[in-house]
Amino acid sequence: MIEIFTTGGTIDKVYFDALSEYHIGPTTLPDILAENNVFAPHRVRQLMRKDSLDLTDADRQAVHDAVAGSDADKVLVTHGTDTMVETAQKLGDIAGKTIVLTGAMQPATLRKSDAEFNIGFALAATQTLPHGVYIAMNGEVFDPASARKDRVAHRFMHG
Repeated sequence: MIEIFTTGGTIDKVYFDALSEYHIGPTTLPDILAENNVFAPHRVRQLMRKDSLDLTDADRQAVHDAVAGSDADKVLVTHGTDTMVETAQKLGDIAGKTIVLTGAMQPATLRKSDAEFNIGFALAATQTLPHGVYIAMNGEVFDPASARKDRVAHRFMHG
């Protein structure tokens, strides 16, 4: 069983109003999984709906506690990309689990989003990587100890 925790971030942003604003809405993850015929046993729990720039230390602790308290040894966390590395590092002391964080550079509701690919890639990573904490974005797996987001290039980088 894969436990999936959602925290918000760009992956869950929805177009809000005529001012061209986006807000974080209910997670689209169950729909994405169903539409893509994902049959791997899983359960989804929305922890929060926040932009990762708005996550506090208490929020990161809540993610940590949820992951540590899960009975699953395979855990996927969807997360905003701006502070994904910090949350992944916070999870580093959890032993006996494969924990993968992923997100998107564009909302899942947009046609040219990387969300569906990243979710599929992260699900595969969760099932195949050894225990530890990882970031899975755009076809690459990163070590949170050395990963960084390149905001100009819209991608994650090693070291």
